Amino acid sequence: QVRLVESGGGLVQPGGSLGLSCSASGIIFRLYTMYWYRQAPGKQRELVASISSTFGTNYADSAKGRFTISRDNAKNTVYLQMNSLKPEDTAVYYCKTAPNYWGQGTQVTVSS
Repeated sequence: QVRLVESGGGLVQPGGSLGLSCSASGIIFRLYTMYWYRQAPGKQRELVASISSTFGTNYADSAKGRFTISRDNAKNTVYLQMNSLKPEDTAVYYCKTAPNYWGQGTQVTVSS
């Protein structure tokens, strides 16, 4: 059974930083591309960043230069480091892997 569990969300002031983690089980983690998505209230879920099995990364334009995705195959964990956070980054952040496995999400709120 595949399970993805996110952690690390919370409330942060604009300009602050926050790190998210997603721990995976039930898959051969090192073989899978991992994704971070987010969904803001009233908006569609959108891809934020991805990291392949060979550590190639891709970012949404909104995340470039501020967010960093990384993975630790020994810990079966993918991370999202978010810096210079803006109020528009407020959303529920989800971890995903193929074919269609999702975590439960973790809330990130950027507000003063």
